[in-house]
Amino acid sequence: MTQRTRRSLALLTSGVLALPLLAGCGAAEEEGGTAAAGPDIAVTARDRVVDGGVLRWAVDSLPDTLNTFQADADATTTRIAGAVLPQLFVLDAKGRPVANPDYLEKAEVVEREPKQVVLYRLNQKAVWSDGREIGAPDFVAQWRALNGKDSAYWTARNAGYDRIEKIERGKNDLEVKVTFAKPYGDWRSLFGPLYPKQVMGTPEAFNEGARGALKVTAGPFNLGAIDKKTGTAALTRNPRWWGRAAKLDTLVLTAVPRAGRPAALASGKVDLAEIDRAGADRIALAHRDGGQVNGAHGPAAALTPAQATLSWALAHGSDETKAKEEQESREKNAEAVKKYADEQTALRSFTVRKSLEPAYTQLAMNGASGPLSDERVRRAVARALDRKELAEIVLKPLGLPAKPVGSHLALAGQQAYADNSDALGGLDPQAAQALLSDAGWRKNGKITDPAGAKAGSESDGSGTKDDSKTPSGPGTGNDGLYIVGQDDGRGGAARRAAAHGGHATAGLPEGPARDFDGEIADADRFAPGARREQPSPVLAPGSLAAQQEEALLTQARTLDDGKRAAADADGQAENGADDKEPARATPAPAPAKQAARTSGAVLAKDGKPLTLRFVLPAGPGSEALRTVGDRISRMLQTIGVATEMKKVADESFFKDHVASGQYDLALYSWPATAYPATDARPIFAKPEPAADGSLVVEQNYTRVGTDHIDQLFDQAAGELDEEQARELMRKADARIWAAAGSIPLYQRPELVAVKPGLANAGAFGLGAPRYQDIGWMKPPTEKDAKKK
Repeated sequence: MTQRTRRSLALLTSGVLALPLLAGCGAAEEEGGTAAAGPDIAVTARDRVVDGGVLRWAVDSLPDTLNTFQADADATTTRIAGAVLPQLFVLDAKGRPVANPDYLEKAEVVEREPKQVVLYRLNQKAVWSDGREIGAPDFVAQWRALNGKDSAYWTARNAGYDRIEKIERGKNDLEVKVTFAKPYGDWRSLFGPLYPKQVMGTPEAFNEGARGALKVTAGPFNLGAIDKKTGTAALTRNPRWWGRAAKLDTLVLTAVPRAGRPAALASGKVDLAEIDRAGADRIALAHRDGGQVNGAHGPAAALTPAQATLSWALAHGSDETKAKEEQESREKNAEAVKKYADEQTALRSFTVRKSLEPAYTQLAMNGASGPLSDERVRRAVARALDRKELAEIVLKPLGLPAKPVGSHLALAGQQAYADNSDALGGLDPQAAQALLSDAGWRKNGKITDPAGAKAGSESDGSGTKDDSKTPSGPGTGNDGLYIVGQDDGRGGAARRAAAHGGHATAGLPEGPARDFDGEIADADRFAPGARREQPSPVLAPGSLAAQQEEALLTQARTLDDGKRAAADADGQAENGADDKEPARATPAPAPAKQAARTSGAVLAKDGKPLTLRFVLPAGPGSEALRTVGDRISRMLQTIGVATEMKKVADESFFKDHVASGQYDLALYSWPATAYPATDARPIFAKPEPAADGSLVVEQNYTRVGTDHIDQLFDQAAGELDEEQARELMRKADARIWAAAGSIPLYQRPELVAVKPGLANAGAFGLGAPRYQDIGWMKPPTEKDAKKK
């Protein structure tokens, strides 16, 4: 894996969504349109915010490193860096980069020929926490650490830094002049965040010095104590900060798993937390019910009257052992009900702020082998999708805009955004069927392969069915295999509905009782009061029923043929009793011939049905992905494409299936970036063969790419005319659509629970937090009351 490509992998696996920022200066304001959803942060003027106080902010985990340029950096690493280190450019509400006046007076390209030169004019007040001025030595140290020339530095990325020829002091200490050996249009992505030379100056300091501590900082906050035992990292107000002082005294980042966040909010452990759909539903129910629990939801909701009667009978029965066990169980249940009720009372005071994350969910198609290696089949799959309907499944119940994403390289609001989906075409089942027909796929095709053989990438034996890490059985999410379009062929709608937990209906009810959460990892699925799973397909899998039925019929035919053969042999023996020739042994009955198999409504070619392996994560928090996956399967069924739904353990989903190419279809998300020419190139780069015969895919897990797409990326990266660079990216995006390796579906929802009175924080959308403005609102004055 190259250093350049590690960046995109880290962005995907760590969930780091606030990426370094792309320039947008000089372009028309309307370019890119408006953001699909703006920030929801309770914007409050600083004079209406209290000076002081503590905010406890939930994070997924404490960081393994504080160096954002290392491979194991994560979202918490980025959040800490954003509060304590220089950010030369920050994202506005539309996801567009703007110069940060706290650090920059100006930054611009001052020369283009013979070489590109960028001049940074630093804020004269900008100093590190040790009192030293921020200047050229810090820029030089970071360039040398990240340019890729010294392998002793364990860097995760070097894009852009490898194009720099030299860095020198300008006319004075406040000017830094950067000269490029090769033009670099994304120059604004560099030096963000900027680390002090103490961190970047030597490989030892870079590799180890900033993993657990940052002794020198330069943000509105300093890094305080990181306590692994309590799972907290404290950020304290920086007394040397030259900008507007941070409103909070302390910002405490607290590690809380997603499943435990409603309880953590209710107990006061955290004041601000990103939550999933289940957590948002709990808060909505608390508001609706006034904090009261009537048994309609929560732990008591799972107990039926019959179960309650049986429990009472066992607890008061004559069997003392069973009675004691049942009484203990009843006490535990009563405690769970009380705890849930107390939490609901506390959650009533919280508000859920909503926006859309700077990330989109896509349908990925593996073009390396199988039917999807044919571009016509990929295009047919894409044109069978109703992308608006899929977006509505996830976003409409949350009250968020449900417009499909039209670009692989930017989101609505960003200047590079344009809806280029017309390069592929919209929903058109007839066009999809024509493409499949042109590719040689036919209905009622003869099936010559053994039963169960697939036409997808698994048919060559390279595919694995690795769900061993996920326990099987009802409620585990590991429902085994179910082939949409084949296993439901005999039982009709009733079997389809049963096999998919009742989700086969055309209309999907909205509201808190449904399973359509925001697909955010580690959902509060099994917390007290969480909704129970629908009946699992493992209880009555359609594929098993069909196989058993066919086996029984074959066995019956075999027995019947055997009886007839035996009767004929007996008759011949009686008729030839007086013959002098010795009796011959009765031949064994010939094996019964199975009826010729045809594909029926499913298309077939070369003796194989068109069945695509659809891999989805099985864990809690991925309900939305599985719901969307089920709906996609139904859409594909209408054009004769069957899907083998494969649910795998969360830890196995990406590593063992997506990254390794063991899938045909998969759903996962990519973060948006303000620098697509740099950050998106490895995601869509054409795979190249390695010396050992393997395929180097960088982060292009669909294995679909072209030389022309690569050329457009390279041209855009070196283009200093920003408008022309964005036009090149739009052309590249149109080519990516036409290649049909990945189909953007919807922008991911962002749901954040906040304590009453919290200002300038919540669902930030495409924008970056302004940490110094976050705080607690002042109580209303008499003057405010009169205004109301």
